[in-house]
Amino acid sequence: MADQKKLNKIKSTVLMRGLSLAKMTINTSAQLASHGVSSLFSSADKKQESWKELLKGQARILSNELGELKGSLMKAGQMLSMYGEHFLPAEANEMLKSLQAESPALEWPAIEKELKKNLSAEKLAELEIDHEPVGSASLGQVHRARIKQTDEWLALKIQYPGVKKAIDSDLKALKSIFGLLKLLPRGNMADHLFAEVRDMLMQETDYQLEAEETETYRKRLQDDPRFVVPRVYREYCGRQVLATSYEKGHRPDEPLILNLSQERRNRLSLAFLDLYFRELFDWGIVQTDPHLGNYRVRLSPSGQDQLVLLDFGAVRKYPKEFLDPYYRMVSAAYFNNTEELNSAALELRFLTENDSPALRQLFEDFCLMTVEPFLSFDDPRNHVGQIQPDGSYDWGSSDLPQRLTKKVFQMIQRFELRPPPREILFLDRKTGGVFVFLKVLGAHINARDLLLSYLRR
Repeated sequence: MADQKKLNKIKSTVLMRGLSLAKMTINTSAQLASHGVSSLFSSADKKQESWKELLKGQARILSNELGELKGSLMKAGQMLSMYGEHFLPAEANEMLKSLQAESPALEWPAIEKELKKNLSAEKLAELEIDHEPVGSASLGQVHRARIKQTDEWLALKIQYPGVKKAIDSDLKALKSIFGLLKLLPRGNMADHLFAEVRDMLMQETDYQLEAEETETYRKRLQDDPRFVVPRVYREYCGRQVLATSYEKGHRPDEPLILNLSQERRNRLSLAFLDLYFRELFDWGIVQTDPHLGNYRVRLSPSGQDQLVLLDFGAVRKYPKEFLDPYYRMVSAAYFNNTEELNSAALELRFLTENDSPALRQLFEDFCLMTVEPFLSFDDPRNHVGQIQPDGSYDWGSSDLPQRLTKKVFQMIQRFELRPPPREILFLDRKTGGVFVFLKVLGAHINARDLLLSYLRR
């Protein structure tokens, strides 16, 4: 990252951030007023085109400003974009997708101050820290460090200043800007959505909790050679610093990985899918941030490549009262048992007894469609031959996400939707991320037996 632009500071106080966000809100209001006047006598087509141009301009402003503000505002935008296709208009989601790229890093003098607040001078003296970050994100950045005495390499994840204190004001500002642009879903869905994002942001800024979750995952997977989980070095951790072993590997979307043989990419894909099923069905604990940057692939000369799991800040524990009906819903969708599907959906409050037959049918169609990659070749739901005679599914060429999104929009346009169970928002984010991972790797695998092995337990 040495040749990338860096920030010498970020607006970390609530007052400074508030002023910056107020300026953005005023600018948005002014742009809306100007748009309203200029389109008074325009045709419907010109109004629509003008509106799209306005949103594109706001997207650029928002992306630039959030990249420099960093913190919870940027992270919230990224979270919303992960499942925005299901809740937000296309224009809003395009605006948020611009925040997915890696953001500018903070210069060393500013990040060093945070280190000194968290680690004693004695502990810092034991380390040789590379001032050049190996990665930066919305809530913090990562620096390599060497323990002088043992020559072990660490990854120091250092939180940006003032991030946690600004969460509430940041979310309020983002919600205000989206409200002005009329990009929020109808009803109380927006409140529900932002409340869930707030909870996850509070969790992701708790590095002590992340250290515990990392250790738990490492223990769970210690006997599975397919996965590598970093070791936590407690002696170099603090409230805003997480120290783990530095684990080498390649991003899953690097050309080197994408050019591996189909067999090796299939093995990696099955391992990734199996891990998700273990989380969901065996542990009831899921790492819900499936961003590709949170994984690495460690290549092996033997072809037995490993997945390196890097981030455990968004681990979510799911209660039995949610999981039991959710398992039933997945199983009913797979076996095309619509009566059981409706029963589980009612228990989870996806549906109510008063819902119209048309809404129930749309929801049923959506659920039955989601299990497509696991069906058999002769199943009538095999969409345009996506499943091959050997049972393999071509994740790379599948348009399933687009078809599911279209079905959701049909529900949104025709019905006043209620907030879904809070648990589902980040679980959906993980499910979508698993699909993206397999699609990026161009997986061509038969995952039917894998899913059935978990459903039959």
